[in-house]
Amino acid sequence: MRASLRTSLPLVSLSLGYFLVMLDVTVVTVAVPDIGASLRAGPAALQWCVDGYSTVFAGLLLLGGGLGDRFGHRRVFLWGLGVFTAASAACGLATTAGALVAGRLAQGAGAAFLVPASLALLRAAHPDRAARARAVAVWGAVASIAFGAGPVVGGLLVAGLDWRAVFWLNLPVGGLTVFLTMRHIPAVRVLQGPGAGRMDPLGQVLGVVGLVALAGALNEAGTAGWTAPPVLVAAVTGVVALAAFAVVEHRLEATTATLATPATLAMPATTATSAMTAAWARRPLLPPSLFRRKAFSTTAAIGFLISFGYYGMLFLSTLYFRQERGYDALETGLALLPSVCMGLIAAPLLSRVTARTGPYVPMAAGLFLGAAGFLGWLVASPGVPYPALLFALAATGLGQTTTALAATAAVIDAAPADGTGVASAVFNVARQVGSAAGVALFGTVATAAGGFTAGLRLSAVLAAAAFLVGGVLATALLLGARRRRHAEKREAAATGLVPRVG
Repeated sequence: MRASLRTSLPLVSLSLGYFLVMLDVTVVTVAVPDIGASLRAGPAALQWCVDGYSTVFAGLLLLGGGLGDRFGHRRVFLWGLGVFTAASAACGLATTAGALVAGRLAQGAGAAFLVPASLALLRAAHPDRAARARAVAVWGAVASIAFGAGPVVGGLLVAGLDWRAVFWLNLPVGGLTVFLTMRHIPAVRVLQGPGAGRMDPLGQVLGVVGLVALAGALNEAGTAGWTAPPVLVAAVTGVVALAAFAVVEHRLEATTATLATPATLAMPATTATSAMTAAWARRPLLPPSLFRRKAFSTTAAIGFLISFGYYGMLFLSTLYFRQERGYDALETGLALLPSVCMGLIAAPLLSRVTARTGPYVPMAAGLFLGAAGFLGWLVASPGVPYPALLFALAATGLGQTTTALAATAAVIDAAPADGTGVASAVFNVARQVGSAAGVALFGTVATAAGGFTAGLRLSAVLAAAAFLVGGVLATALLLGARRRRHAEKREAAATGLVPRVG
């Protein structure tokens, strides 16, 4: 029993860290009216109190993943926890809207360091694929529960105590996570070798500027409109910065590959050219070759699609219950529970299926189930009985959670051993950008489609289409993996390594 507890404590620590990150995505939303009244905050400040967290989270994820690969994931995980917990205290103590927004931005920075490192540490702690699939299922289920419980927990804390309590809650959980991490999680080997140079500062700046600007444009577009000057400026800035980032990383990877050739490594250490080259060698923040791994790039695209469809519709379904049905914050949180708490079902189901089939079978199944669930929203109207919506809520929640957990396991499997942090960061960036794009687009559709209900139904069709495209991509990955396995078996049988069957 004690041995089992010791082996589970690292997973508990990593899950608690992700729990904090996902809880703060939704727990603040129900406290917004009280925050506005208490701090006399205007609409813009309140919007950044909610969206600023996810904007900085998305913008710094790549940097956080690169820092973990470079300096050690345990160290960066603890950095992220420390920043997140301190920022939560600053939010709880805030006396002005500006101070609260600054605290929320700092929380996003801590989350960006914490999440990629958490996944990399999880991979290191579970080298066996089947055990890792079970661990990812637990890790993701805890996050799903946190996300789903956010509105309910926030409503209870605001009603029973004060809006500041939603931030004070993070302090004991963060402290416990730091203690468990330092006590039970060993440090992962820091990247070494010819490609372990300093990360390029230009790439870091371009990546952060590009992702923050793009995420900010998508967040603002939902309320200010797609043609608003700040949205257009931010979008153009983001696209230009990310294009420049791609060029810089491509050139840097090519330079690093040249330096790692046997001819270059065999040069005398005293050679001036070699010394200067080695001194200026830098490791790319995001190696473009990572995207040449079909399993990785396709899974990242699926991450974008599921967040685009699910979180865009979750945003509209929240408005539907609040505005069309007249639910208060707590009633809305309870109404959404059949969707947002599907991790309780998906986690044990996924851990069994993935261990036998790999991640692509449950990924494809989850996407097709989610697509069917979104079409269930076509019956929505202000007066439709709530039970009529249960299939839509449960199917979309189960489909999204199953897909997200399976895709997380697939990304970890597809990533190189020395690039898990960056690979998980790319996947989470795809999901964050997908979420922001879905909320912005569906919010626009809901206000421009001849009434909210018509906009809700049209958005449900768009979400179903996104999941169907993802399902086709996942099926292609599944068929490709099966073809490779069959080819390997035929090759092994031909060389006499295994007996030929049949």
